[in-house]
Amino acid sequence: MFVAWANPANAGSPHILGELAAASVAAARATIAELIGASASEIVFTSGATEANNLALIGIARWALETGNTRQRIVVSAVEHKAILEPAHWLKALGFEVIVAPVDHRGAIDCTVLSTLVDEHTLLVSVMAANNETGVLQPMSDVVAICRRNGALIHCDGAQAIGKIPLEVVELDLDYMSFSSHKMYGPAGVGGLYISAAAPTPRPIHLGGGQQSSVRPGTEPVPLIIGFGVAAGLARDRLAADGEHGRQLARRLLARLHEHQVGCSQITDDAPVLPGSLSLMAPGIEADDLVAMLRTTVCLSTGSACTAGQVLPSHVLSAMGMSQVDASSVFRIYCGRYNTEADIDLAATLIADACLRVRHRTGRPHQ
Repeated sequence: MFVAWANPANAGSPHILGELAAASVAAARATIAELIGASASEIVFTSGATEANNLALIGIARWALETGNTRQRIVVSAVEHKAILEPAHWLKALGFEVIVAPVDHRGAIDCTVLSTLVDEHTLLVSVMAANNETGVLQPMSDVVAICRRNGALIHCDGAQAIGKIPLEVVELDLDYMSFSSHKMYGPAGVGGLYISAAAPTPRPIHLGGGQQSSVRPGTEPVPLIIGFGVAAGLARDRLAADGEHGRQLARRLLARLHEHQVGCSQITDDAPVLPGSLSLMAPGIEADDLVAMLRTTVCLSTGSACTAGQVLPSHVLSAMGMSQVDASSVFRIYCGRYNTEADIDLAATLIADACLRVRHRTGRPHQ
């Protein structure tokens, strides 16, 4: 990336620097395509998964309107990222019907219900591969089968999953999949959309100079794309090792927390989750207080969001049937490639100490 920044060039320019930049972009595109089992020509670069999600949903809706396609139902799961839910609901203004499919108490989509929601009127179904809050892996093969039976297109938000678990677009029979560089240790600000050669091409949501076959015009950020390509190559080569490393660290963290008598449990029950991902509920603990107390030592997150001056539980936890009180006690942590056993042991000690202090401060009983 530093080499590219030191030799700036537009990959669309006809001179030697432009050609070198274009070659670097092509090499990165090929590596990313290899990671997901796609052809390089099926990869369109974007600024990240949010833009890719918007391009998939809005772009396909516009394609349907322009081509006279009569299907006007969009189905999304209740636990999708806001980058899916917001553009989906925006499509109502264009006359589309948006259906939200429920999930079970673990956060996994209910395919029995989904099969009743997808019919001959369904244009597109969008279900994420892995949830960004709980880490739960969705049964994509079953989802795709439901779509195929009804002739619906299928989009998958793969941002959380690509580079962490095997995810092959041809094997899954996906039409579209979004992804993001920074979720696989690459630079922020670049992502992409897989568009199957056999699927309709989304209409652009930006207008400009016609780059990337006009699907996503704009000058390619060459250094970011190069970094993305290197990150994808590392993820491909380390997929199995990283997965096992994450699982071992997550098990170790849970064991250490139990040794410290931190009363917490996994909210995902027996659902499969991303390796290294933990979403925990600690009764008697305000998770936001815990996160604030540990903000300089352990990087935790919650699902809560401040809306109109009120802190509300995450839509994901609410969709899982969790009460506001229980949801306020949920925190999440990810054990990643560069964490060590020493990191995990220290984190467990710090979390246990903070839980004790939070409980004493609030006067809540230890359950």
